[in-house]
Amino acid sequence: MLKILRLLLALFTLAALSACAPPAIDFKGTAINDESMGGGFTLTDFHGQPRSLDEFKGKVVALFFGYTHCPDVCPTTMLEYASVMKQLGEDADKVQVLFVSVDPQRDTPKVLAGYVPYFDKRFIGLTGTAEQIEKVKKQYKVVAQQVPTPGGSYSVDHSSGSYLLDREGRLRVFEAYGTPSASLAYDIKQLMR
Repeated sequence: MLKILRLLLALFTLAALSACAPPAIDFKGTAINDESMGGGFTLTDFHGQPRSLDEFKGKVVALFFGYTHCPDVCPTTMLEYASVMKQLGEDADKVQVLFVSVDPQRDTPKVLAGYVPYFDKRFIGLTGTAEQIEKVKKQYKVVAQQVPTPGGSYSVDHSSGSYLLDREGRLRVFEAYGTPSASLAYDIKQLMR
């Protein structure tokens, strides 16, 4: 009888522990299991209001780091996510796309307001002080640096992938630049389950 009780207790404990872990999912992107990456932050949206990542719990969050003067990577990625929203139909309301500027010097809330909603009115652009942006970049292991251009201006070389966070705000997937919108939509749907 004692062996049966121990077996039942072991099975109950195993079931309880497995219920706490996120389910294993076969993503098209790269699954992230590094708990040292990611985490909450608060930045300023394109209306000048503070926005916390925690506000979006309950939704799948697509997090992209870029800048409004970017000639190729950023608009291409934003167009892919706009396509994702169309593919998701009514489920698009369960997703929040966040564009975090890596160029806070130029990407003021006003500039972001003229850029980010162009792709989809539900997308939110975020900026902050150079120190705030640097902290969030480190959390997500994003690299970005200014590169001088002729005429005294600059471009920004930066990491080009995006991240997906589940409805609990946990960092789950890295999506490489150029991932087709159908693959992005597939991974987002997996996180909606």
